[in-house]
Formats: sequence, structure tokens, C-alpha cells
Amino acid sequence: MNALSRIIEWPSEASDDVGLALWDSHAAAEAMQGTASSDFQVSGAEIDSRDVVAGDLFFALRGESMDGHRFVEGALAKGAAAVVVDRPVDGPHVLVADTTRALEALGRAARERTSAKIIGVTGSVGKTGVKEAIFAALDRGSRGQAHRSVKSYNNHVGVPLSLARMPARSRFGIFEMGMNHAGEIAALTRLVRPHIAVVTTIAPAHIEMLGSEEAIADAKGEIFQGLEPGGTAIIPADSVHCERLCGHARESGAHIVTFGRAAHADVRLLDALTTHGGGSLVTADMGDRRLCYTVSAPGAHWVNNSLAVMAAVRAAGGDLGAAGLALAELAGLQGRGARSEIAVAGGEALLIDESYNANPASMRATLAQLGVTPARRRIAVLGAMKELGVHGPGFHAALARPLTDAGVDFAILVGEEMGALADALRADELGKSVQASLGKRLSFAHCASVREAREALREFGLERGDAILVKGSNSVGLNALVAELVSREGLDL
Repeated sequence: MNALSRIIEWPSEASDDVGLALWDSHAAAEAMQGTASSDFQVSGAEIDSRDVVAGDLFFALRGESMDGHRFVEGALAKGAAAVVVDRPVDGPHVLVADTTRALEALGRAARERTSAKIIGVTGSVGKTGVKEAIFAALDRGSRGQAHRSVKSYNNHVGVPLSLARMPARSRFGIFEMGMNHAGEIAALTRLVRPHIAVVTTIAPAHIEMLGSEEAIADAKGEIFQGLEPGGTAIIPADSVHCERLCGHARESGAHIVTFGRAAHADVRLLDALTTHGGGSLVTADMGDRRLCYTVSAPGAHWVNNSLAVMAAVRAAGGDLGAAGLALAELAGLQGRGARSEIAVAGGEALLIDESYNANPASMRATLAQLGVTPARRRIAVLGAMKELGVHGPGFHAALARPLTDAGVDFAILVGEEMGALADALRADELGKSVQASLGKRLSFAHCASVREAREALREFGLERGDAILVKGSNSVGLNALVAELVSREGLDL
């Protein structure tokens, strides 16, 4: 058989008939029940005019204090192929009654047209990292045919936008779902309609709005309401709320797969050894087989996350070998564990960027990891944990022990809420226990702002061999301090 014959007889696939453009004007207008001004094709979708690139479909959304129609001209000037508007404009556009509802409709249409295996991810801690790890695993195994929500696009706007961006040829789609109040995930999961739903863990994040961890578990368990018939629920076996989550999954008729260290876990950790680079060599039992793989991300929490990833990949019919390779190469995310060497007096220091989010569980896990990170000195810049309500002072004060156990030499506490931790560290009884266990008293500074934190860090001074952890809720703004440390602009340390 010659080369031409081989090409002619190449097996056809259903995706061969699917167009290469993300959306054309006819399909987009039909999905959004709008009217296209002309024929066009788009290769992306965007809601922020600052992020528009050539070929995008820009949605002019209306907010409480901002109207996206003000940025239509700029979006077109940056190369947007068309815009979605609720009033006629110059340039290619789709005219709709409501641009936010149009975005939701396009997301639903993207979900309807795809034959991809869809995975939804939620949880109090680790959902973005787990989402990225599942994507990396499935994208590697499918040679680039996986899609996921970028950044933390996990709310009522980010989820439909992420769906609308999913190419029709995708084999896998991975979507993160977040919430602040009960009922929010229920709405999102019915839009995503996952075949597989993952809950990473339950912790007191957003407890101010929900009141208790049980209520948080119930809110996270809403993700199972959108499962497709015969879908799989992946649940943390080590959580005290495991059975509560399983109850929600059973109500939805899901096949349940648990993961963790517990003896009853379906995907069970057998062993985890720390590698030279700070990651872990993991051995896991999946019932009918054992897996051994490396996780590059440091920390016991990432060992547990990897079990959820493997459970999801297997449920999706993905390649477990490719998943192992992806976990071995997975880099830390900006604001969520990214590590970098920064220039300091006499050489370099390690910067651990956890500036995007913080809650009691993630604070404890990150401080524990700092404690086993080789360093000459350990510095922790900790921003306030938000949305804890009346529980806030207790949760902040409880960080005193993880701080001292981690052997932190100097802590910078940022925000009014951190006053409770400062008080705990000042207590004579704790001071005596610190002296007994470490032979020294932990030094700290309580700062009202990032600017004051910057000055405290400058006064302390960074040196070769230091490890600096920066962690706090995103609204504290510690990402600006990270940016300055990386670039060295504005700091003289």
C-alpha cells in the first residue's frame, strides 16, 4: 500500500465533521437567541476588555457599577472578531436582550454540543490546584484535547464563560465551581452537568455566610445534583464529613469513589516518601491495582490531592501513566504555591507564593510545609483570613501553634483580624513553651497594611538561604508584595 492509499483509508472520526472555529456567527446567534450583524468566526471568548486578543468574542456585561459597553470600541480595536451587546454598535456584533443571560446560553450550548467527558471540582481547599492537575493529566494523555476553566473562573460568570470557551472537539472538560452561599453550586453544576464530581476537602472557608462546617459540606455536596445519570462522585474519605457527602451523592444516584489515607478509602494511600526536591513518591492502592508515582508539589496535602486526581482520571477513562508523569512535572501556580528564587543579600532566597487565598486548613498545611522546607531562616508573611465571621478571632489565634511548630524565625501579620494571633503570640505561657521547644522566642510584627508589612520586611532584612512564605486572603493584597520581591522593584532588602 502506497502513502496515498494510507491517507485515503485513514479511519474517520466523528470529530472530523466538527468545525475548527470555536463559534461562527450563525451558531453563536442561535444559541444566544440574538441577531448577528454579519458573518464572522471567533476563536475565543472574553469578558474583560483588557484581556481581549485577536479573534475573541467580547461580552459587554453589565455590573452593579460597570457597563461593559463602555469598552466595546477598545475590544474591537484590540482585535475582537465580534462583540455581544444589548444595543447596536459599529462593528461585528450579536445583538441580544441581556448579555449576561446570553453568556449563560452560550455556555449551555457548548455543553450541549460536546461529547467530552466532563469533570466538576469543588471543595474548601485545593480545588484550583486539583482542577489544574486533572487537566494536566488528561491533556497529556489526550495529546492536547482537554479543556479547563482558567484561573479561578468558578462563579456565576466564570463557569459559563469557561464552558463557552470549550472547543467542540474536546475530549475532556474540567470545571471548577466555588461558592459563598448555599445554592450557588447547585446552579453551577446544573449548567456544567458533570459526569464526574470531585470534592477535595471540607474546611471552615466562608463559614461566616454558612454558619458551620456541616452547612459547608451540604453546600459543596450540591455539586452532585448536576451529575449526569450514572455519574461518579469522588469524596475525601478522611473528612469527618465523608458520610454526609456520600449521602448527598447517593441522593443523586452517583457511583461513589472515596480517596485518602483511611482504611476504607477506594483509592488509598499506602506510602509517601519525601523526595530530594521536596515532593513525594506516592504508592496508592486503587483496589484492583497499585500505582507508584511522583508528585512534584511539596506537602502532605498534595499527596492527598494526587489521590483525588488519580480517581478522577480513572473515572474519566484517562491514562493513569500519563497522569503520573503530569503530577511529576506539575509546577506551582501563581498565588497558590509557586516557588521562585529571589535575589537577596549574599545570594538567593526561596519565595513561596500563597498570596491568592487563605483559610484555617490551608494556613496550617502551608505552615507545616514551610517547617520542613530546608532554610537558614524561615519568614512567614501572613495576611488575614476573610469570611470567618464570629469564628475569626479563634481561627486566627489558633495559628500560633502551627507557626511555632514550623520553626518560623520572624512572622509579619497583616490586617486587623491578625490581632488575635498577635495576642496569642504575646502570651507569656505560649512564650515559655516556645522557648522550651525551640530555645528562642518567635519574633513578629503586626501590620495594618501591605505597605507596613513591606517596611517590616525591609527592616528585618532578607539573606541568602532564607525561605519566605507569603499567604493570605486575596483581598489583603499580598500579591503586590510578591511581585515586588520577585522583581526587586521598590524593595531594598
